[in-house]
Amino acid sequence: MRTDFPIDPDPQTRHIYVGQDRAGHWLVQDSAGMLEGRFVSRGAAMRFAAEEADIYHASVTVAVEALVPLVSFDPVAADAHALAHAA
Repeated sequence: MRTDFPIDPDPQTRHIYVGQDRAGHWLVQDSAGMLEGRFVSRGAAMRFAAEEADIYHASVTVAVEALVPLVSFDPVAADAHALAHAA
């Protein structure tokens, strides 16, 4: 596992953040808001983040503040309609 993460990320570089939400779920998100992964452990989240960073030439940053999930963990309402197709 990589441990050479920059302390002060370059603002021009795409960032991949690893951290927990307020409920304690491990999340990986990118600075563009296009990526989110949910993981059962910090190690799994860090491995995924490192692989994505290699693909997208991004830097990995461990979040100091709680991350806010892009997709809710709340159950879907029984009367909610499914999308015709996914993004």
